[in-house]
Amino acid sequence: MASTSHPHLTRLANAVLQPGFVGTTAPDWVRRRIADGLASVVLFGRNIESPEQVAALTAALRAENPDLIVAIDEEAGDVTRIAARTGASWPGNLALGAIDDAELTERVARDIGRRLREIGVSLDFAPSADVNSNPMNPVIGVRSFGARTDVVSRHTAAWIRGLQSAGVAACAKHFPGHGDTSVDSHHGLPRFTADADDIARTALPPFTAAMEAGVRAVMTAHMLVPAYDAELPATLSPAILGGVLRGELGFGGLVVTDGIEMGAVSGPYGIAGATVRAVAAGVDAVCVGGENAEQATADELRDALVRAVLDGTLPEERLTEAAGRVREFAAWSAGLGRDAAPAPDASDIGLVAARRAVRVHSGSGAKLPLTADPHVVELSPTMSLAVDGATPWGVAEPLRALRPGTTSVRVCEAELAGEADLLDRVALAPAAGRELVVVVRDAARHPWMSRALTGLVNRRPDALVVEMGVPAGDRVGAVHLTTYGATRVSGIAVAEVLAGAAA
Repeated sequence: MASTSHPHLTRLANAVLQPGFVGTTAPDWVRRRIADGLASVVLFGRNIESPEQVAALTAALRAENPDLIVAIDEEAGDVTRIAARTGASWPGNLALGAIDDAELTERVARDIGRRLREIGVSLDFAPSADVNSNPMNPVIGVRSFGARTDVVSRHTAAWIRGLQSAGVAACAKHFPGHGDTSVDSHHGLPRFTADADDIARTALPPFTAAMEAGVRAVMTAHMLVPAYDAELPATLSPAILGGVLRGELGFGGLVVTDGIEMGAVSGPYGIAGATVRAVAAGVDAVCVGGENAEQATADELRDALVRAVLDGTLPEERLTEAAGRVREFAAWSAGLGRDAAPAPDASDIGLVAARRAVRVHSGSGAKLPLTADPHVVELSPTMSLAVDGATPWGVAEPLRALRPGTTSVRVCEAELAGEADLLDRVALAPAAGRELVVVVRDAARHPWMSRALTGLVNRRPDALVVEMGVPAGDRVGAVHLTTYGATRVSGIAVAEVLAGAAA
């Protein structure tokens, strides 16, 4: 292999990779790679069983390099890794933006940072600085602080201050702003079609706010922005990374890719081709392993980078620069954790925030709290790959804890398509003599869900509707409640309102 006869280039190539891996203990191949220059790893939900286990895992990895960057994609909210089995203990960005209390956002992020630092994480791929101006966006949605640039800017800065005050480095994403898109970049190539002036006015200010708040890492978006580059996605574009991010905005920190195996870039170029193009364009660290977490993938990308230097595709100076930035960031982030003051234990701050986010809209025939045991119907969408589809969500379980007589059913699109009378059998019939609570998640984005919701409310005008995604369209139901996210604490907060247990 090209790497075996060029140890210097091999170490440089290892330094710019951020691989994930399988298992809850440190694999031998990862340990060997750290000893050979690997400067960072990424944790996913599959690596996490308990705080004690993760702390032991990160300690074992750092035995090879005390400054090793241990990264994670912990946005809290709907995108959680440390709570993938239970649901997050904090509401997501949209809920925080709806409350619009920057001090509260900072406190929530500080609590997240405290939890991450305790388990040995030094870099969090958060917050999302995307302005979700397209309510049909399939991949951002509740991950954004909202649809207004000023709100997103304010809370992006607050989140970064809070997280970094707890000793964990933040990473603003997805540059230059993924909010006004309609394609999920896990599967295809989104297009951000605004002109340069509109982008500068609406999408870039949150990234400027992030830099002013002290962020030293920015994640790129796998999307086409014709106003800047009509051919190459942002992750692979020198015009966007060098011209806009480094040049216009003056960012001097670490530039990291979104998952390089995502279809938007790996589809046209392959994982190895996208990796080489990204580093050549100005990326410093390549994140991989959400879907391709084998040693063979890390070997392939390392060898591709070495070959690219040897054949002139990738200047050695660019690879050296990227590796240097990674090592500089590693030393800074390690110091950030060592020097941070102990963060106070505010374990209830997430539930406090989730309670403040709940909005109640009453219509005709409205009645709260529930006067009889409810039957809860949860209409469940297929989630983006950014969200762990196995993460618990919903209202039925927390409501059952308050009203043990609660019954429930969860229905997906495929079940409705196959059985025309399914909603009559599993929703309306069991709800006879009971309150009917219908729970949806981004109903406006899913035609089947909107139709099912309309059908249920037409048959039961007294139904109570809970929207746990991005609110849009008409507020249907006798009572319409909005949580701005589907986290565990959001479910608890709205269940308290339904059951009359809310303060």
